[in-house]
Amino acid sequence: MEYTALLNEVISLVKRVSAIMLRHDFEITEKGNVVNIVTSADIAVQSFLEKELPVLLPGSAFVGEEGNEKTQKAEYLWIVDPIDGTMNFARDLGQSGISVALAHNGEVLLGVVYNPFKDELFYAAAGQGAYCNGESIKATRRPFSEGLFCTAWSLYNKALAPRCTAVMEEVYGQCNDFRRFGVCSLELCYLAQGKCDLYFEIRLFPWDYAAAGLILQEAGGIITGLDGNPAALDRTCPIIAANSPENHEKLLKIVQKHFPKVPYEEILY
Repeated sequence: MEYTALLNEVISLVKRVSAIMLRHDFEITEKGNVVNIVTSADIAVQSFLEKELPVLLPGSAFVGEEGNEKTQKAEYLWIVDPIDGTMNFARDLGQSGISVALAHNGEVLLGVVYNPFKDELFYAAAGQGAYCNGESIKATRRPFSEGLFCTAWSLYNKALAPRCTAVMEEVYGQCNDFRRFGVCSLELCYLAQGKCDLYFEIRLFPWDYAAAGLILQEAGGIITGLDGNPAALDRTCPIIAANSPENHEKLLKIVQKHFPKVPYEEILY
């Protein structure tokens, strides 16, 4: 199946719905606690995409972050984060994005990540390369010692923070510097674009990394779970990513030193 036309239709929908993010007329509520919030804009974006995306591919199912973590099994599945980086969005930091992936029997076929505040449109279809605003992008081949490391400290389970910090400290001693943007999809896209080189977070959801993971792979980067295999699309998962196989192997060993096994088991659907 040729996915170029479908990809273009998805891009069109994402750009249309991004207008909601630019209006700045949203309300904020908590999802259990103060560190996990949702805005009315998240809900509106997801509602639009949940209605429109399955129309593009009849018979496909949809799963999104906001209130739709359970879904029926389907050959084709849309995996959507309506606003990745909701805390950034709520504070008007300009670092948030809409993330849309289409998976076929567990394999991601296309991915779109769009930050409307910077008009950064990242996209890829399997086997067709990765792009930002129409320009081909490639991960760098910087060595580990020159790498810029993006990471975080398990916001929704702060008990894991000390071990995440230990990973960061060990990597920081061997790389150039580190950053924390607070939005997985864009960080992985920046890795694909060559703006950073290493990435780790201990607990993420498929809608955080499905689209950007394909974009990174199509740009020549590496992304896996803690076991070095492709990241799961049906459960929460650690993510280890890098610009090259050598750097990924080195980063993975450091992470595995502090996390010999995944410290949770959370199947979503």
